[in-house]
Amino acid sequence: MPTELEELVEFLHHGNTQIRQVAVEHLVGFSTAQPSLFKAHQLLPIRDLKLLSKDYTPIAKNALTMLINLSSDKEVLECLAGDDEFIGTVLRKLMDVKEPNADEFAMLLANLVKSEHLNKLHTMKRKAPANVSSSENVIDQLMDCFVKGAEGDLNKKANFDYLSYVFADLSQTETGRAYFTTRQDYDGVVPITKLTVFTEHKSDIRRKGVASTIKNVAFDISSHPMLFSEDGANLLPYLLLPLAGPEEFSDEEMSSMLPDLQLLPPDKKREPDNTILTTHLETLALLSTTREGRDKMRDVQVYPFLRECHLHVDDEEVQEACDRVVQVIMRDEEGEGEQTEAELAKAQNAIEPAPEAKAKSEDDQVVELF
Repeated sequence: MPTELEELVEFLHHGNTQIRQVAVEHLVGFSTAQPSLFKAHQLLPIRDLKLLSKDYTPIAKNALTMLINLSSDKEVLECLAGDDEFIGTVLRKLMDVKEPNADEFAMLLANLVKSEHLNKLHTMKRKAPANVSSSENVIDQLMDCFVKGAEGDLNKKANFDYLSYVFADLSQTETGRAYFTTRQDYDGVVPITKLTVFTEHKSDIRRKGVASTIKNVAFDISSHPMLFSEDGANLLPYLLLPLAGPEEFSDEEMSSMLPDLQLLPPDKKREPDNTILTTHLETLALLSTTREGRDKMRDVQVYPFLRECHLHVDDEEVQEACDRVVQVIMRDEEGEGEQTEAELAKAQNAIEPAPEAKAKSEDDQVVELF
C-alpha cells in the first residue's frame, strides 16, 4: 500500500491545476531529503516534472527546483539530458526574454551539461532567438544571453549567472576550448574576450564560472599568444586585477606594469573568494609554461601582485598557488627557447582538475536548491 508521500508524488500528473500546485509545493523539500521517491515507476515522477516545467509559473518554478536537485543523480541526469525535446524546451525557455523562470532553466542546464549528451551544444543549431542573438548556433546564443543579460537588461527577472558554469564545463574539452579561442563569423569576436570583463563582477557565481572557463582555456598552449596579445584577449589585466588590493608599489615596479594596473585607487578591493583567487593563480601558472609567457610576466611586473597577494591573503591554498607561480617566473632560465613537451606536460599536470575531467572543483559541482 503506497505511503502518503508516494500518493502525493502521484498527484504530479493530476488534471487539476490546484492539486498539482499543492503537490509540488509539498514535495520540493523531499527532492533533496528523499530523492528515491521520484525514481519510482521507471522515473515516472521525473517525466511528470519535465512536463510541469512548462506549467503555470508557480508550479513550473517548484518543478524546476526539484529537477535541479534531482539531476545530481546519474540516472535522473541521463533521463533529462538524453531527452532532445526536453533540452529544446530548456533552451527555448531560458532564452525567452519574458520567461520568469529563466534563471532556474539556466541552473538546470548547468547541471545537465555534466552529461555527455550535452556535448551536442557545441554543434547544435536552432532559430536565432529574437532580441538575444543573431546566430543560429546554440553556444553563441548562450554566450550572448550571458553577456547581454548580466544586469537584467535582457530579462528583468533573470541574470543568467549560472551559464558561466555551463561554459566552465564546455571548456573542459578540446572542442570547447577551440570555440572560446576562435573568432566567430556572426559577430567577429573571440568568445573568451566576452567573458574576461566579468572577472570583477559583483556576482560570485559569475566570477567563479568565468575564472574556471579562463583557466580551462589556458590549458591550450597554442592559444597563449592570443591570450597575451593586446589585440587578442589581453588576458593578464583581467587575471591580475582580482589579485590586487589597495597596496602601493614602488615607482620602479609601477613603471613597467600594464597601464590598467598602474595607480589603482586606495580603496581597491581584492577578490574576496579565495577559491577564485586560487583559480586565477593556477591560470597564471598555466600561462607560464612557455618561455614567452614567463618573459611576458616578468616584463610587466607580475611578481609584485603575487607578493602582495601572498602577504595579505591568509589562506594556505592561495599562498601555495602564489609560491608556485613565483618559483616559475622568478627562476633563472636554463637555456633559451621553449620548454620540452615533457616539461610542459609536467607543468599542466601539476594543476588540478585536468581539463578533460568532469566536475571536480567546487564551482563545477551540481547546483542544488532548497
